[in-house]
Amino acid sequence: MILGRRAFLASVGAATTGLALGLYREAEAGRTAPVPVATARMNDFIQIGTDGQVTIVCHRSEMGQGIRSSLPVLIADELGADHTKIKVVQGDGDPKYGDQNTDGSTSIRNFFDLMRTIGAGAREMLIASAAAEWHVPAARLVAHDDAVHDPKTKKSLSFAQLVLGAAGLPPPRSPKLRPLAELAHLGTDLPLRDGPAYVQGTAKYAADIIVPGMLVAVIARPPANLGKVGTLDATRARAMPGVRAVVTLPVPVAPLASQPLGGVAVIADHTWAALRGRAALDLQWDAGPNGTYDSTAYTQALLAAVRAPGEVIRKVGDVDAALASAATRVEAEYVVPHLVHAPMEPMAALARVDKDRCEVWACTQDPQDAREAVAAALKIPKENVTIHVTFLGGGFGRKSIPDFCVEAALLAREVKAPVRVQWTREDEIQHAYYHTHSAQTLAAGLDAAGNVVAWRQRAAYPSIGATFKDGVTHPSGGELGQGLTDLPLAIPNVRFETGAAPQHVRIGWMRSVNNVQQAFAVQSFIDELAHATRRDMRDMLLRVLGPARKVDERELGVDKVSNYGAKLADHPIDVARYHRVIERVTELAQWDKQRAAGRALGLAVHRSFLSYIGVVASAVKTPTGWAIDEAWVVGDAGIVVNAERVRSQLEGAVIFAMSSALHGQITMKAGAVEQRNFHDYRLVRMPAAPRAIHVELIKSDAKPGGIGEPGVPPVAPAIANAAFALTGVRLRTFPMQPI
Repeated sequence: MILGRRAFLASVGAATTGLALGLYREAEAGRTAPVPVATARMNDFIQIGTDGQVTIVCHRSEMGQGIRSSLPVLIADELGADHTKIKVVQGDGDPKYGDQNTDGSTSIRNFFDLMRTIGAGAREMLIASAAAEWHVPAARLVAHDDAVHDPKTKKSLSFAQLVLGAAGLPPPRSPKLRPLAELAHLGTDLPLRDGPAYVQGTAKYAADIIVPGMLVAVIARPPANLGKVGTLDATRARAMPGVRAVVTLPVPVAPLASQPLGGVAVIADHTWAALRGRAALDLQWDAGPNGTYDSTAYTQALLAAVRAPGEVIRKVGDVDAALASAATRVEAEYVVPHLVHAPMEPMAALARVDKDRCEVWACTQDPQDAREAVAAALKIPKENVTIHVTFLGGGFGRKSIPDFCVEAALLAREVKAPVRVQWTREDEIQHAYYHTHSAQTLAAGLDAAGNVVAWRQRAAYPSIGATFKDGVTHPSGGELGQGLTDLPLAIPNVRFETGAAPQHVRIGWMRSVNNVQQAFAVQSFIDELAHATRRDMRDMLLRVLGPARKVDERELGVDKVSNYGAKLADHPIDVARYHRVIERVTELAQWDKQRAAGRALGLAVHRSFLSYIGVVASAVKTPTGWAIDEAWVVGDAGIVVNAERVRSQLEGAVIFAMSSALHGQITMKAGAVEQRNFHDYRLVRMPAAPRAIHVELIKSDAKPGGIGEPGVPPVAPAIANAAFALTGVRLRTFPMQPI
C-alpha cells in the first residue's frame, strides 16, 4: 500500500522520536558496527548523535540520478544542518517511508514539500529544546550551521548539545516551512555524493554483496511468455565442477505480473560454474500459447487496427465533416517496435531464507513491491521480509518489477542456502518487460489558407495493464494521458481513438513510457504539416498549440486527464510554458540559420511528468549517410533542487533516446527475442554521440515537475525532423537508420 500525503505526514509526526545506543545495522550484508555515541531519532528520516553527526535516510533508490545528493540536502537545508557534514544511509523497503517506488519521475515532485516538512519538524524540536534551556520564546530562535541561535542574546547551542532534550519532546503536527529563499542550496549545483565511490569502484551493487555460504544461480528461461520446460536432462550440468543443484522453477500463469518466467536454475559456487552448467543443460521447451508470436506480423495487425475506426477517447467538434470539406488532407503512419531498457547493470538479487523470514539485497527501484512479491511467493508475512536496496547501475523502469527478487528467494529456500540470482546481458535483453509495440495513424485537414481545421489520431499498442490483469486490450487513461489526451491543440475539430492490441510479451515501464511513441508521432506529424503548408516548423508548432492559456478537460474533449497523478490546479497544462521552451531552444540553436553550414535542424517539444522540454537536433551528412552532431535542450521543470543533476539527466536522456530512435528494435519469431546483446541491440557509442549537448533550465517558481524521463520523448522526433530537413526522406519508424 502506498501512503498518501496526509497519512505519510501523520506517520512521521506520531511516535517517531527515540534514543538509540550501541549498535546500528549497516547497509552491507550481515555486518554491524559500534556507535560510540548516543543517537537520537528525531523521526524516521533524521537521526542526530550527541557528537553532532546528522544522519539522513534516503528512501528512494539511487541509480545515477543523484537522489542521494538531492533529497537529503533538501532536508538538511530545512533542518539547518551543514549538508557537507551529513551522513546519508539508504532506507530498506518499509511503508513507514511512504512511497519508495523510484519510478515515474516522482522523487522530487512528490516529496519536495514532504521532505521539507520532515526537516522542519526536527528543526522545531531542536529549537524547542533550546528555548526550554534558555527560558526564552521559541519564536525568536533560528537554526543554521548545525546549531540553534538566539539573535537577541547571541547565544548558541549545537545540535549535539540539544538533541537528547529534543528527542523527548512531542513532534510538531504542522511545522512551519522556511521561505524558499532560506534554502541555501536550492537550485544550485550540488556535488554528486556517491561520485567518488562510483569512480573508485567501492560502490556496492547487488552483484557485489557477499554473505557466508552464498551460492550463485543463473536461469534458463522459456523463450516465449508462458512457455514451460518440455524435456530436461541435467546430467551434464550436474557434473560440471562447482555446480551444486539444478532446480526447476514454478510455471507461471497469466497474468504474469511480477512472477518469474519459470525455467531451470543452475546453482553453483560461483557465476562461471553456474553459466557453464546452464550451457550444459539438455533442454527442450514447450513454447506455450505465445509460441507463434511474430513481431513483424504483429506490426501489420496494429496497422490494420489503426486504419479502422476505434474506441473514441477524446472528441471536440466534427472531425469527419471537417476532414471531408478540407482543402488539403495530410495523413501519416508511425510505428515504434518493442524496445528494451538495456541498463548497464543487469538484474541481480541475493536472498537468504531462515524458516519464515527472508532477507534480500537487490538493485530494486521499488523495495516495498519487492517485499510484498517475495512474501507472497514464500507464503510468509511481509513483515518477515527485509529488502536492502543497493546502488542501481541504471534502471529505466525495468527494476521496478521484482521478478528477479522472487527468483532469488524461491531458490534460497529450495537449497537452504543464500543464493544470488545473476542475470546476464542476454537474459536482460531476451526476457525483459518490454516497451510496448505501437502503431499510430494521423490525419489532418487544412483549409485554403493552410490552417489546421481537423486532427484525427488513432493509436494501438498493448497496455502495461495486460501484464497485471487478463483481458486488457486497450491503453489505460494514464497511458493515453502521456501525450494524447493531455495534448493542447488549438484546432476546432479533434478526435483521438484507440484500437485493440492483445499482449503476447511482458510489457513494462520504460523511461518516459508511452510518451516515447506518442511524442514521436505528434511532433513528427506537425513537422509534416509544416512542410505541406511550406511553413516553418516553429511557426506551425506554435499555431497548433495556440495562444498562451491553461488548458482544461473541457477544451481537451475528455472527461478526465490523468495528469501524472497531480491536480490540474497544482500542475496545469500551460501553453505559455510550451512557448517559452520553444522560443528559448530555437534561439540557442540559431533556428533562423537552420540550414546554414551544411547542417539541418529539427525541432520538437513535449510535456511529460509535469515538465516541459524543447529539443533541437542538428543533422549533418556523413560519408555513409547522416548523423546527429549537436543538440540543444531547454527544460522548464518548475522549482529545481539540484541543477547539476537535472542537466546531467537531460544530457543522458538525449543519448538514451538516440539509442532507441537510431538503433532500437526488439523483434520476435516463434515467441522468442531475436536480439541477444549489444552487437545486435546497439546503443549509441561515443563516436556517434553529438559533439555537444547544450542544456539550459528555465527559472520557474512553479511546483517541481519530474525530470528523469521528460528529456526522452522530444528527442526522437527532433532527430526525424532534422533528418528530413537534411535528406528529404521522412522517417516514421524506429530504427531510423540501418542497424
